[in-house]
Amino acid sequence: MSRDEYGVLLYYKFASIPDLNSLFSFYHSNCNSLGLLGRVRLSPNGVNVTVGGLLSALEKHIEAVKSNSLFQGTDFKLASSHHPLNDKVAAECGFTSLSIRVVKELVTFSSHPLLKPPEVSNAGRHLSASEFHSVLQSAGQLMTNGSPTDDKQLVLLDARNLYETRIGKFHAPSVETIDPSIRQYSDLPSWIDDNSEQLRGKHVLMYCTGGIRCEMASAYIRSKGAGFENVFQLYGGIQRYLEQFPDGGFFRGKNFVFDHRISVGSSDTSIMGACLICGSSYDNYSSRRRCTHCRMLVLICDSCQIKSDAYVCELCQKHRMDIGSIPSVEDSELSSVLDKNDLKTDCSDSIISSQPPSRNANAPVRKLRILCLHGFRQNASSFKGRSASLAKKIKSIAELVFIDAPHELPFIYQSCMEATDSCASSSGQHAPPPENCKRKYAWLVAPDFGGKVEGDWKIANQPFDPLQYQGQTDGFDVSLAYLKKVFSEQGPFDGILGFSQGAAMTALLGAQRDKLKGEIDFRFVILCSGFALPFADFGQTPINCPSLHIFGSDPGKDRQITSHTSRYLASRFEDGCSVIIEHEFGHIIPTRSPYIGNIKDFLRRFL
Repeated sequence: MSRDEYGVLLYYKFASIPDLNSLFSFYHSNCNSLGLLGRVRLSPNGVNVTVGGLLSALEKHIEAVKSNSLFQGTDFKLASSHHPLNDKVAAECGFTSLSIRVVKELVTFSSHPLLKPPEVSNAGRHLSASEFHSVLQSAGQLMTNGSPTDDKQLVLLDARNLYETRIGKFHAPSVETIDPSIRQYSDLPSWIDDNSEQLRGKHVLMYCTGGIRCEMASAYIRSKGAGFENVFQLYGGIQRYLEQFPDGGFFRGKNFVFDHRISVGSSDTSIMGACLICGSSYDNYSSRRRCTHCRMLVLICDSCQIKSDAYVCELCQKHRMDIGSIPSVEDSELSSVLDKNDLKTDCSDSIISSQPPSRNANAPVRKLRILCLHGFRQNASSFKGRSASLAKKIKSIAELVFIDAPHELPFIYQSCMEATDSCASSSGQHAPPPENCKRKYAWLVAPDFGGKVEGDWKIANQPFDPLQYQGQTDGFDVSLAYLKKVFSEQGPFDGILGFSQGAAMTALLGAQRDKLKGEIDFRFVILCSGFALPFADFGQTPINCPSLHIFGSDPGKDRQITSHTSRYLASRFEDGCSVIIEHEFGHIIPTRSPYIGNIKDFLRRFL
């Protein structure tokens, strides 16, 4: 390689960074002085860098970085390249400027942004390119030092996105290969959760472009405990493998890269990809065609590009989406939903369009669907009415779905001897005919609840007790079975919103989220005026589920559920897993500013 040639440098390092400001200053000064362009991402846990420039400048940069002891053992992947020729591609990949940013995570691992990422120190064992090749070549032979030992137990897991695996992947005839076919890397944890039985008890070989995604994903798999110990990853990723095996080895097709090169192949010129429209062999992403709905890159050959400019990717087709089938986000919400700063890539292992979609092709932002659980002695109709203001103000980003609880309650009223002027028969009149009243329901009932509801009103057997909710601990199994049916028939739902007793029920679902996977799947919960019940699920183990808690701030503002009761429920969720909104009102969901803005901010994290 001539030192005057253009090149691309990729490297990452997980390490505790003691002084982010100092490291930021180093990169700003060094990269600008050497004329390097690209992306530098810094976090308290390390760095992730993809930059381009003259090879001589990149070599000087490497030497400067190596002088810092933090980077001991870093794998610097340097490759010669042509200058960026396509301004559109270069701009989208961040190679027309230098971007240095401090981020929370080097790789956004989960689509549940409030969940903690796995500990990288628990990542799978590194295999060099030659070791990785040897395992695939002799999959049935014993290997020492804890290496894979049985081809029946060996599985090859691709940690990349669908648009990458379309044009190239590993293939070994004697090894089971799994392609999760995910839209983005943050979907991988959910795929692992849903398909963990495919990995349990097996030796898992993982690979990705440069290695960083496998660090996180392998640690996540290993965190599942017994049966998931034997996880291995290709050190340096596909890039190092192709350097070691220029004929491609067991890798077929091209390696998708997150810079202006778009893809890198081997001496094997076979094409794995195919045009989405006509199915002809094609693997060129330079036109940057994207799905109308989700904005994922799609392969469209030159001929088909002339015929149409709107496309639906394989994943959206699977969910029966078509051109124009998703309503557009309102203009007032578009900029906030698709904020450019949020959508720019934060690492070399993720790519999302930094441009809002064309309005002519309909905005691809799918509204969130939220199942709403009403409070005790309410029903879907009354809760929908009470939540009308909330539904209206979030209608561009979320749809609220209301259902009745399964336990029907009797009509009751306080006798005039015990009640105040709100008594149903305060003027000597009888209670209204039950046919003129809507039925009331509950998610949880008292242990002495008979379950048989008579058609007429009856007098309450005791004065109203504001703490009655503490004794309503029966009926969970019936409600759980009912909700499983609701999810099956009316789902999917992105989240669950519960009010008062509905929030207590929702919190119980959050505590059992892992157990309920496949039957009741959701990504977050919203608990309004919630409380915890004395169930085993609210024991010592913190609840690991993204949650928004909304309740009155001062004691006495909410006369039904006190603030300290709702605050205790929030404390049962894992640190960093809950967001709290305290308001100055009572037993309601506030929709005034700034509260509605806070609610929207929480919801947008899941769009």
